[in-house]
Amino acid sequence: MVKIVKGLPAEWGTCSRTVSLDTLPLALSYWKNTIAVGLRHRDIIIFSTTTGSQTAVFSGHTDKVNSLTFSSDGASLVSGSDDMTVKFWDVQTGGIVRTFSGHNSVVWSVSISAFSTMIASASDDSTIHLWDIQTGECCHVIKQQSSVYHVWFSPTDPQYLLSESDDKIWQWDINGHQTPPTYDGHWVSFSPDGTQLVICNGAVVTVQNSDSRAAVAEFHVANSNTTCCCFSPDGRLVAAAVDNTVYIWDITGSDPHLVETFIGPTNNITSLVFSSPSSLISVSVDQSVKFWQIGALSTDLVKTDPKFAPPTSVPIEAITLQAKDGIVTSSCSDGVIWIWDISTGICKASFQPPENSFCKNVQLIDGKLIAVWYANEKIHIWDPEKGELLQTVDAPEEELLQTVDALEEEPEDIRISEDGSKIFCLYWRAIQARSVQTGEVVGRVEIGYVHPRRSLTVDGTKVWIHYPESEYQGWDFGTQGLSPVQLPNMPPDRSYLTNTVLWDTDLIRIKDVVTGNVVFQLPERFINPTAMRFDGCYLAAGYSSGEVLILDFNHVFLQ
Repeated sequence: MVKIVKGLPAEWGTCSRTVSLDTLPLALSYWKNTIAVGLRHRDIIIFSTTTGSQTAVFSGHTDKVNSLTFSSDGASLVSGSDDMTVKFWDVQTGGIVRTFSGHNSVVWSVSISAFSTMIASASDDSTIHLWDIQTGECCHVIKQQSSVYHVWFSPTDPQYLLSESDDKIWQWDINGHQTPPTYDGHWVSFSPDGTQLVICNGAVVTVQNSDSRAAVAEFHVANSNTTCCCFSPDGRLVAAAVDNTVYIWDITGSDPHLVETFIGPTNNITSLVFSSPSSLISVSVDQSVKFWQIGALSTDLVKTDPKFAPPTSVPIEAITLQAKDGIVTSSCSDGVIWIWDISTGICKASFQPPENSFCKNVQLIDGKLIAVWYANEKIHIWDPEKGELLQTVDAPEEELLQTVDALEEEPEDIRISEDGSKIFCLYWRAIQARSVQTGEVVGRVEIGYVHPRRSLTVDGTKVWIHYPESEYQGWDFGTQGLSPVQLPNMPPDRSYLTNTVLWDTDLIRIKDVVTGNVVFQLPERFINPTAMRFDGCYLAAGYSSGEVLILDFNHVFLQ
């Protein structure tokens, strides 16, 4: 059976809300429906995760706030600052309960122990201070050889903490004694139950058992370094930030694997935290706080009329997207054409063209389907519902393609005009327009740029070639004579084309060509379609597995 996969990007790894700040966010912590963001200009802002609105501002530090952590009951908040102090806040009132002073340089990181009895602070002065919350006294000072950038208490064992210095992870007890082993890495996160650790070490993310240190999973991020990582509240997912991208892996079962990729901030992500098993919050150097919604697309088989039951795992060779008429057509390698309803994903009809050749394009015009394909050195125009050939025309020879040998050539792409009067054929170095009624050539243009992943977009009499690098070439075939008029490189009247699909090796990304930002990326299992169409509102893709993917972007492009 062909599978139809349908879903909104807002439910599939995209940003549901963005809060823009007027200064750089440096720290992030979460508890239930509340997040705290530490800022470069000394304040701490409290947000509601439900509304994304600011609910309070905590003021008291005299320099940057580098680190934040909520107590396990959410009643208290601990902060570390460039002002060399650690502050203990009452979340309900926003007041400072206690200030801990003793470091003689920047405090980079703070952590609060299970049961909220002790605070650990890591500093540029090469020490970790352990503070008694009740008395405000420093219980122990742990000295290291260089700056200590991070410190983490176990969420379940108040006697146990980790620190990071010189890209090494060190283990300590609360009496200041180092305990083996040490690890290579620059960031650690505990699972909520304390039984697992995730460690970032350059481009490698490792999940391991906290006691035995046995590896649970290992993931590699190509050509870059992770900046931070965290577990989901249910311990099922691990997230890691790399530059402006977040990767999420499912670590349950025998096959840990990538399930989500978020791309959104215009600059590096500095902190990351799960707010629920299906949502994530990030802060970035671009001064944004982003709320991400995690969700898997349904891959259930579509319920279809038995007479339209698609074959099993027949590769998709071509896709046509006609959103205004609510349909997607897929052409399989066995020649069968399937018509899919965009809103329901249900198969509406199927046709078997003659010649057992897959169709390049199917167009619904005034309620009538027209299909075109190439076979036996001819282009065929067909009425699927009547089963009749409307026209058969010879493929062009050397007289059209002046720069190639005199051999018949299969078109790379064929598009039917929206009024059904013309077909447009994309060849190696030419576009040719032919009349559907007569088969005669009514326009042609020589083109000079060749790329294996080009495609045609038709808008009335205007035809555009879309290149994977987000470039366009366009011509108007509605002029007198055979020579169309070349158009500007960007269609001025098709605003949706400001968002375009990039084929980056096997990755499929949607890029805003105005800002240059990548705003969406297909998850790993959908990275290599055999055919794809994108009109700025819908994306339709077919796969060698026989699956068809339909995504609706109408209301949820990144803010």
